[in-house]
Amino acid sequence: MIIPVKKRIQIFDTTLRDGEQAPGASLTPEQKIILAGKLADLRVDVMEPGFPVSSPGDFAAVETISRNIQGVEICGFARAVKGDIDAAVRATRDAARRRIHLFISSSDIHLRHQLRMSRPEVVAVAREMTAYARQFCDVVEFTAMDAARTGIDDLIEMVEAVIEEGASIINLPDTVGYALPQEYGEMFRRVRLGARGGDKVIYSAHCHNDLGLAVANSLAAIEGGATQIEVTVNGVGERTGNCALEELVMALETRGDSIGAETGIVLDKLYDTSRMISGAMHFPIAFNKPVVGRNAFQHESGIHQDGLLKDRSTYEIMDPERLGIPRSMIILGKHSGRHALKDRAAKYGIALDSAELDALYESFKETADRQKAVSDDELLRMVSSTTGQQAQIYALGEVQVLAGSAPRRVAAVTVRHLQSGAETTQTSTGDGPLEAIIAAIGQGIAEDIRFDGLELHSLGSGGNAQAEAAVMVEWKDTKFRGTAIHHDIVMAAGIAYIAACNAALLSESEMPSPGSAVNS
Repeated sequence: MIIPVKKRIQIFDTTLRDGEQAPGASLTPEQKIILAGKLADLRVDVMEPGFPVSSPGDFAAVETISRNIQGVEICGFARAVKGDIDAAVRATRDAARRRIHLFISSSDIHLRHQLRMSRPEVVAVAREMTAYARQFCDVVEFTAMDAARTGIDDLIEMVEAVIEEGASIINLPDTVGYALPQEYGEMFRRVRLGARGGDKVIYSAHCHNDLGLAVANSLAAIEGGATQIEVTVNGVGERTGNCALEELVMALETRGDSIGAETGIVLDKLYDTSRMISGAMHFPIAFNKPVVGRNAFQHESGIHQDGLLKDRSTYEIMDPERLGIPRSMIILGKHSGRHALKDRAAKYGIALDSAELDALYESFKETADRQKAVSDDELLRMVSSTTGQQAQIYALGEVQVLAGSAPRRVAAVTVRHLQSGAETTQTSTGDGPLEAIIAAIGQGIAEDIRFDGLELHSLGSGGNAQAEAAVMVEWKDTKFRGTAIHHDIVMAAGIAYIAACNAALLSESEMPSPGSAVNS
């Protein structure tokens, strides 16, 4: 049997350039350098770290990344202007591998209303600036901005001109997210076959998501002959953003046999990279975001939960653990069934007989009908109340948090070890009340459990609104999640942290001793 060879798709990451252009997503040069390291670990093929001529900070970031980031081609971005090209050349001069990426508009709309130039003038500029950039760099990528709204003959004319001057990569972007997949794929086919020298260059696609078609259009471009796709992590970027790296990569990973293409991305680093970009840009990830959203691998329906517990493939087409996502696929809500409840209790080391499960289920359903979901903290308390088994190791006692205009906030918490009855009171400070309470609780937990992240969400609005907190911790190289719901966001975070620690400790067959850090 002959196995077809898959086409290797180059991943061109522009999170630190186009992604940063999203309103409110600005990054400091120091942040860019850190994130560039994460992107290199992800093994993107090409990285566009910024727009060197736009500011001294961007120039410095591109220059530093070019000097220090290995194993990835660094791209200097420039308008078709000599000053821009000069800045891009200087900023990337120390890169082991680099390219210059210049652009100019190609559509009648842009020529008439933005550039106010004739088509012969624009083609002449494209030709001249491509030749100028080619003097300094062996690899020149040319972008015909708004290609998707450009007449095909006009587009071919511009592409032919820049190929003649040495451009070896041609990017045909859907700059405003207007194209339909069949149109976009056909554009690549016609340019590739119609332009002189068009079969000798690499084609790249850069899609925006205004109609929600960025990933679909990128896949259509691959079918049309593109072998490089320009993406951003989490799909961040101008307006509604760009083709999302994680979505494109997983579409190719999951349906690669049908598409005949693959990438070199390290899958198990997708989730952590997504979270880091989200945190640095202060851009929350939508719950229903494909691949990395909170709900992407979580299921509340009892029918779905039952199927998943029997075989994951019944309702999941991807394995979250391959993407570095902790396994927490089942959300306990009013649609959950007994199988899910029994399975969750078992994950905490608690075996339930039929009578105990029935009693727990009745209590659970009553609570679930009153609110959107049942948190881990609530479930453990229900198990203790229903079965008489102690289903928790630690509990949060008295909490006091001092907030105000002082630069540091103070939290004092009591942490109880329920098996021994011992308790300890710890005091800590932080830049905010959440940081303070997390630090104080961490001091009161005897085991070496590392706090790994906090998410807060509002449930409802108005005076009855509640906060839902989800805390991730890491213990013995494994991540665990705890959730809690409370009217006070600080309390929700603290209780969720305790629940996550309990999840970690209860995952072992033997209950840990209180440890030396717990004092009476």
